[in-house]
Amino acid sequence: MLADLFIIFIIATVLGVWWKGQGAREIALRAVKEHCQQMDVQWLDQHVALKGFWFKRNKEGRLCGWRAYRFEFSSTGEERYEGRVILLGRQVESVELQPHRLH
Repeated sequence: MLADLFIIFIIATVLGVWWKGQGAREIALRAVKEHCQQMDVQWLDQHVALKGFWFKRNKEGRLCGWRAYRFEFSSTGEERYEGRVILLGRQVESVELQPHRLH
């Protein structure tokens, strides 16, 4: 009986982390789309891939999930470059583009 409750708790926790991760991914997608438009580069595949997850404290001292996502973009339409977006909780910390050719 206690073991069953423990298993249910673990499953619920994993589902909760996954659910929150989907929300963070949506925030990353929007941030990348906006940044690529501002920088006048083409965001390739309209996809971000989770590259890292950790727990860090935000400016208020609260423990939050830190996530690093990777994406690809092109400035000329011929070459692929890599970019990265960092989230702390639900806040975008930075969007970085690899050095690339200009049009």
